[in-house]
Amino acid sequence: MLNTAKEIIEVCKSEDLHFYDLVLESETKTLKISEEEMKDKLKEILEVMKSSSHETLDKVYDTEYKMIDGFAKKMNNYQKEKDPLTSKFLARTMAMAFSTSETNANMGIIAAAPTAGSSGIMPAALMAAREKYGLDDDILINGLLTSIGIGQIIGKYATFAGAEGGCQAECGSASAMAAAALVEMLGGSVEEALNAASITLVNVMGLACDPIAGLVEYPCTFRNASGVINSFISADMALAGIKSIVPFDEVCQAMGEVGHLLHESIRETGLGGLAGTKTGQCIRSKFLNIKED
Repeated sequence: MLNTAKEIIEVCKSEDLHFYDLVLESETKTLKISEEEMKDKLKEILEVMKSSSHETLDKVYDTEYKMIDGFAKKMNNYQKEKDPLTSKFLARTMAMAFSTSETNANMGIIAAAPTAGSSGIMPAALMAAREKYGLDDDILINGLLTSIGIGQIIGKYATFAGAEGGCQAECGSASAMAAAALVEMLGGSVEEALNAASITLVNVMGLACDPIAGLVEYPCTFRNASGVINSFISADMALAGIKSIVPFDEVCQAMGEVGHLLHESIRETGLGGLAGTKTGQCIRSKFLNIKED
């Protein structure tokens, strides 16, 4: 893959390509598979995303620590019965993000895109867009390919690991990947897709990773819901013509630098931030005691 936003934009313009075309070519060469085989793999991922994002919209799992049980169903019922401030569409999108988080907490099958703790964002974004615009699998696959390209740039200049870069590296990365995918699926340009990804990361620069008891449940599930909304608002800004003056590769570099500056207590250790509160420490003690028995 190309290394900078400028290079990607220039190649796409000069060769009349989409970002996903570059990613597809790169991935098939790297994996030594055909384009058809690659797309079949992505269809499998889409099916997992569809399933997890709908799994608990109408039912409730009882997880061991009961920190996030029933959020998806409550949010989905809310958008059915009320007039949400954010709109029925966005409320249902948040419900779908909750659903994958709950599925993960219940040891169900998810697609970690890019991590388990941020796994609700991409499915919610893709499936909500599918419902709203009647998108087919081919368009969603193009979105997935675009997200892969965004992820490759993040991986080159920063990290996906909360233990290294905080939650900006997990939910922030997932949201940036989703934002670029949304722009591509809605007919935006490669430059707009990269702007959307940049704006998304700018919005959460410095976000701590402070899961209670080290479990990617609380506050992670809230950050999945807010993360998918971040991807939508960033995509809208980019599609409106709003630009990030800092190119995406430089935004990623900044995210990596900020992540290294975060204190270790707020880098997925379960010690600081919300995990360090009285309630958080009580849950952590209970978790450790159960594991030691």
